[in-house]
Amino acid sequence: MHTGRDCCPYKYLKREKWQRRGRSKQRDYHEFTNNRIEEIPPEDLIRLQRLETLNLQNNRLTSRGLPDDLFEQLENLNYLYLANNKLTLAPRFLPNSLISADFAANYITKIYGMTFGHKPNLRSVYLHNNKLTDAGLPDNVFNRSDNVEILIMSSNFLRHVPKNLPPALYKLHMKNNRLEKIPAGAFSHLTGLRELYLQNNFLSNEGMNNETFMNLNRLEYLDLSSNNLTHVPSGLPRNIVILHLEKNSIRNISNDVLTQIRNLEYLLLHNNKLRARGIHPLAFLGLKKLHTLHMYNNLLEKIPAGLPRRVKTLMLLHNQITGISKDDFATTYLLEDLNLRYNKIMSSAVHKDAFRKLRLLKTLELSGNFLRSVPHGLPKNLEILRLNDNEISSIPQDTLAGMSKLKEIYMKNNKLKISSIYTGAWSELNSLQLLDLSGNLLTYVPPDLPESLEYLYLQSNKISIITDSAFQSTPNLKGIFLRFNTLTPQSVMESAFEGLEKLQVLDIENNLAFKVTKKEKEEDTEKDD
Repeated sequence: MHTGRDCCPYKYLKREKWQRRGRSKQRDYHEFTNNRIEEIPPEDLIRLQRLETLNLQNNRLTSRGLPDDLFEQLENLNYLYLANNKLTLAPRFLPNSLISADFAANYITKIYGMTFGHKPNLRSVYLHNNKLTDAGLPDNVFNRSDNVEILIMSSNFLRHVPKNLPPALYKLHMKNNRLEKIPAGAFSHLTGLRELYLQNNFLSNEGMNNETFMNLNRLEYLDLSSNNLTHVPSGLPRNIVILHLEKNSIRNISNDVLTQIRNLEYLLLHNNKLRARGIHPLAFLGLKKLHTLHMYNNLLEKIPAGLPRRVKTLMLLHNQITGISKDDFATTYLLEDLNLRYNKIMSSAVHKDAFRKLRLLKTLELSGNFLRSVPHGLPKNLEILRLNDNEISSIPQDTLAGMSKLKEIYMKNNKLKISSIYTGAWSELNSLQLLDLSGNLLTYVPPDLPESLEYLYLQSNKISIITDSAFQSTPNLKGIFLRFNTLTPQSVMESAFEGLEKLQVLDIENNLAFKVTKKEKEEDTEKDD
């Protein structure tokens, strides 16, 4: 045990805290956190019979420094916090009055039968970030402690779900373990369970059966991500709201594994091995509440058939989709956010009526594809359109017509020239606030920009001139970005930026103009000297 006042020894700390709290009415609470306490002699707790809360988090307590019966004498103790210490064994005996115990972030390898057993008032136990194995748990670790509601055992070395879990559980966290299977009946009595975290384990479909989750009638959140699943498990309860299945090896979704989950709102299937032909056309039938579907980072070669009718957010980025046919989105009329970034979509494979039903679509992401022109038939209610990193060399006639709600357009890193943009393309976009045309082949500022525009990105083009009328139609500009062009002092008209009273940022660095101006400033300084 440390001796010496500078190291905050327990006896000195206790005396100081006791004197301070002795003048208050809160004599049932003691906090000794963030010190270097290594042990607690029994005599130091003898006088604390009324103690209800003892907080010893963030110290250096070891199991040797805690006698087996140290806490048993505290008959009124409700809350015990021992997280972030150096315990290797859980305390052997704890008082029956205990309500919550936090032993997280230690090195605990063993729990005793009376550690958490015979505690009718116990409600929450935190054991995450320890070194528990199956051998370190008694068969009935919560014997006669049937009222435990929260059990956190994440980040240990468990291979199996503990037996005889308390029937009152509503939150069970077992992520980041080594679970390989869930024994038959492990969850059958947990009828009130609402949250179940099983991600980042070694669970396979063979390690579960059709009845594993069947009795969890109140389960709302299930996380099975980062396991070894090859298909969606059967027998999932109907009240799940959020279902995590990402980062597995799922190759197919049959027609009857999801349809009974009538309350499903979020389905996360990204980072799997799904192909469009592996998803049954009726896989999402009847899921009327499903509004968010993530299927990015899969092997989809086309838009899957039978998409949820009421989906609002659909993430299909980073797949191998080559085109969009006429009826791919014919039934998803509530879609608001569609992300198809970084696929292999070609302009010739996008049907002109592909988006005809998406009247509520607000955001369309098509960056990182093989598009050579802006697609026809874009939804008129779009607010954000992203077409970065394609091969777009033209904006055909009227492809942006009627898009009065469009606020942001991103078209950087394409092959656009002024001559390849139809006349009047920008002027009718009377809600446009941001236009990004950086990384193209423009030689001057596009004409007829809308009055609503606030930010204009034109860097990394071939702009060699700024006329005096370049920004006459855009008095609301706040930011103009022109770096990495070929501007010179002579090619920038002095009156070009007059009238831009709201302008906050003018970025014209890394042009010939900037370099010459800098040199001129140096010469002027020398003359002044």
